[in-house]
Formats: sequence, C-alpha cells, structure tokens
Amino acid sequence: MKKIIFCFIALMGVLTLSAQSIYDFKVKNDAGKDVSLADYKGKVLLIVNTATRCGFTPQYKDLEALYEKYSKDGLEILDFPCNQFGAQAPGTIQEIHQFCTDKYNVQFTQFDKIEVNGDNQHPLYAYLKSQRGFGGFDRNDNMGKLLDDMSRKKDADYDKKADIKWNFTKFLVSADGRVIRRYEPPEKISVIETDVQMELNPVLRTIMSRQSIRKYLEKPVEHEKLEVLVRAGIRAPNGLNRQPWIIRVVEDQKLIDEVTEVFKQENPDQVKNDPNFKNMFRNAPNIICICTPAEGGGELEAGLFAGNVVTAAQSMGLGTCCLGGAPEFLRTCEKAKFFLERIDIPADYKPTLVIAVGYPDEKPDFKPRDESKVKFIK
Repeated sequence: MKKIIFCFIALMGVLTLSAQSIYDFKVKNDAGKDVSLADYKGKVLLIVNTATRCGFTPQYKDLEALYEKYSKDGLEILDFPCNQFGAQAPGTIQEIHQFCTDKYNVQFTQFDKIEVNGDNQHPLYAYLKSQRGFGGFDRNDNMGKLLDDMSRKKDADYDKKADIKWNFTKFLVSADGRVIRRYEPPEKISVIETDVQMELNPVLRTIMSRQSIRKYLEKPVEHEKLEVLVRAGIRAPNGLNRQPWIIRVVEDQKLIDEVTEVFKQENPDQVKNDPNFKNMFRNAPNIICICTPAEGGGELEAGLFAGNVVTAAQSMGLGTCCLGGAPEFLRTCEKAKFFLERIDIPADYKPTLVIAVGYPDEKPDFKPRDESKVKFIK
C-alpha cells in the first residue's frame, strides 16, 4: 500500500511539473529578494549553474562576451551559483559576485546560490531537468570523456538520470518559455551562440520551431490566411522564373470527405490501425495541392514552394504536414480520379505534393536532426 501511495505521489509530481511554465517560478536575487521569472517573458534565456573554483570557471568570460553581443537583441543570462560539485562555489553570493565582477566583468544577472540536485533542489531546476534530460557527454571530446569516466566510476547508471552532472550546465529557453536545449559543460560556446542567434532572429526562430502536425482542430483555416500562404509560396525561388507549378487550395470539406471514403475502401488496414484517422490528408481541414508537369520537371520548385508555405504557416500559428503518399494515391487510384477533375487539374499536370493545413491539436516533441551529416569544406 505504501508503495502504491509513493508511486501516486511521484506521478502527481511529474504531472505538476509538466503542467507548469518556466514563468511560474520565483528565484531569489543576490539581495535575497524574490524575482518572478515572468519578468523575463519575451526574452531568450540561457540558464546556467556556475562555480568560481572550477576548471570551467573561465567560461564566465565567454558567457559575458555572449551577453554583451546579444543582450540588446533580447538575450538574458541567468546565473545560479551552486556548491554541489566539488564544493567549487564557496562563499556568499556577494563574494561570488565580487569575484565575477573583478575577474570577468560579469554584467549579466547573478542570483542567490541554490542546489540543483537532490532533496533540496530548487523547483526551477526540477522543471528544467524534466523538460531536457541528460543527453550524454561527447566521448570524442577530451573533457567529455573525462567527465563521463569520472561520473561512471561514481555511478555506473549515471547517464540514465536527468540530474545536473557538473558546473556550467546550461539550458536555453525560447522567448515563449520553451526549454529547447540543454548543454553539458564542455559544449563549445560557438554552438550555443548559433542556437542563440536562431532564437533571437524571428525568421530563424520560426524555422526552428516548425514541426509536422498530424492532429488538427476541426476549425477550418480562414480563406484570407490560405491566400497569404499561397502568396508566400509563389515567392519561392524557381528556375528562370518558369513557375512550373499549378496550385489548388481545397476548402471544400465535403470533397475531402468524399475522396477519403475512397481511400478508406482501398486501404482498410491502414485506416483500422490508425485510431486518430479522420481523413486521408492527416486529418487536416484544408489542403494545398502542388501540381507539376506530368512529363516531369518542376519537382524542385514544388519543394521550394512548400518550404515557403510551411514556414509562413508556422509564423501564423498554423500547423502543416507535407504529404507524399496522398498525391501518389490520387495519381494511381482510378476511383480517386474524380477528385483531380473536381479541383480542375489539367491532363498534362500531376499532383506532386500535398500540404495539410489546419490549426494544431497537438504539440509533438521535436525529432532530432543528425548534424553529423553536415561537413564544412574550408
């Protein structure tokens, strides 16, 4: 019975954390006064636990340079000294602040000392860790290998826990309060700076926040907004300004339902295995169909068109999903040919790409991208 109660309490704790926003927390400044993180709404935050007698302490210099470079654009660095790692942050917050000012001319905000792990961890750090767990040390980096070896000697399963592993672990928080990245202490400042730039630039921020949506509200997208999306699409680059595409924006829900019935007949197992199935266009209330010449050509331009559309949609609070299976079905299924006729696709064109568009009814986790596939040739 006690075990059940303990599990229930733990579960409630997790649910409470997941329901919170970073702006719900209060922290104490270097004078011991409460400061609400809601004061930082609209700012990009880099939150870091620091120490003044650590091998990573010189990172104060890099952090200050980052702050001086981007604070005018909306970056705030929130420094929380912590003495839990090798007792390397001794003294009062006033003494720590004096040291950082004298040695590194630190101008960003330093808060009172806290604990980031254990029974007395600050609730802010419990939340940060719940949002971004430990992703591992890079063993190809000498310091990363050292920290991994050191941590594993103490606890063979240390990497399975979200705990902060050492001084100068950093969390990047977006301007709308999402905890988007966690950096372990050896992470290069250049990597962090790139991510900061992404978050501070509204266009880059839109690109980085976009993800495919497969659950939509039943609310259709307003005609005026669909017009904006298409105008953004036709501004995409295209070879010699040929504009090889033709575009069809489908707002007729009845027509979408009719072709979906054909899809259901032809793909009963796929529909049966999808408990969220509403229609063949990832359940979206609207679609944008990009068509290119039937004999070939224009596929590159169709992709560029789609890139503009999905980015514009993200900036407008809309969700999208690029579909390759749907146009293939429309091209190959005889029973679905009526759909192409109804949306007036000429015989010498074919549907190449369909973009599902609607108001999101989900917030899926971001899927990682493999940056190792990128090489810079200098």
